[in-house]
Amino acid sequence: MHQPSRLPRRTALAALLATVLPLAGVSFAAPAADAWPTRPIRLVVPFSAGGANDLMARSAAEGASKILGQPVVIDNRPGAGGTVGADIVAKAQPDGYTLLVSAAGVLSNSMIKKTMPFKDDALVPVAMIGLAPSVIVVPKNAPYQNLRDFVEASKKGQGFNFATAGTGSTPHFVAEMLNVKYGAQLQPVPYKSGSESTTAVLGGQVEGTSEASIIALPHILNEGKFKALATTWTQRISAYPQLSTAVEQGFAELQIAHWAGIHAPKGTPAAILDKLAAAVDQAMKEPATVEKLKGLGIEPIGGTRAEFVKFTDAERKRLGEIVKAAKMQEK
Repeated sequence: MHQPSRLPRRTALAALLATVLPLAGVSFAAPAADAWPTRPIRLVVPFSAGGANDLMARSAAEGASKILGQPVVIDNRPGAGGTVGADIVAKAQPDGYTLLVSAAGVLSNSMIKKTMPFKDDALVPVAMIGLAPSVIVVPKNAPYQNLRDFVEASKKGQGFNFATAGTGSTPHFVAEMLNVKYGAQLQPVPYKSGSESTTAVLGGQVEGTSEASIIALPHILNEGKFKALATTWTQRISAYPQLSTAVEQGFAELQIAHWAGIHAPKGTPAAILDKLAAAVDQAMKEPATVEKLKGLGIEPIGGTRAEFVKFTDAERKRLGEIVKAAKMQEK
C-alpha cells in the first residue's frame, strides 16, 4: 500500500515554526505596548537645567508620571544646540523608555549644520508640551517704544547687533525673520546661552535680543532692566498681557516661540506613542500645572499626536525657508 511521504523531522519543525512564530509575534507585541510602561522612563533634555525647555520637561514629567504610574526621570544632556541629547535618543532602543524633550533645533539643526550624527527621520514627534513666547527686549533707556521703531532704526547706519543663544536658536530666527521679511539690519551675535545673551543686552554690548518669556519677564517685571518691544507668538503672554504681539504691530510673519515637545526613536510602537501623548495632554491640562506654568510666562499646550505632527511639519517648512533665504547654513 502506498504510504504518504513524510517530511524529515527537522524540515517539519522548521515549517511549523515558520507558521507559528509570526502569529506569536503579533500576539506578544500588542500586550507589551498595552502594558507600557513597566519601569521608569528616561526623558533626555538636550539643554541645561533651569531653562524654559527644562522647566516644561519637568512639569510634563511630574504630571505624566502620576498618570502612567512610573517615574519619569529627567536627564540633562546639553551641547551642540541640542544635538548631543537628540543623538542619544535617536540611537536608543525604540521601546518607549528613552525619549527626547525636543525644541525647534530638532527640526532646523540638519538644515544649518554641516554634518549631523543621525538622520531627520530617526526621531518621530509624539506630543507638544508647551511653549514660552519669545520677547524682543532692549535696554531700559533705549529710545524705541515698539518693534517698528527698533526695526526702522536698525536700517540706519551700520545696523544693530542682536544677541542670540547660538546659531539656529530661536533668537537667531527672530533676527533673520526681521531681516528677510521686513528689511531690518540686524547682525546676529551668538552667545552660549540665553542668559549670556540677555546679560549682553544689560551690559550694552548689543542693541537687543529676543528671549524666552520665562527668562525675559523677571528682568522686565521685577527688576525693570529691560524694555519689552513685542512678543513673537500669535497670542499675548498670559503673565504679561499688556505686551502686544509682533503680529498686532504689523509683523504678520514674525511668529515663533521657544516650544518644547517630545520625540521618540523611530520604530517605537504607535500604541506607546498614543498612550504617551494622551498622558502629556492630560498633564498639561491639570489646573495646578496650568497655573504654575502660566505664572512663569509659559503656555501649556498638550494636544494629540496628530496635532503635534502637523505642527512640526509646518515649522520645518517655514523655518527651512528662512534658513535658505538668510543663508544660515554653516560654512
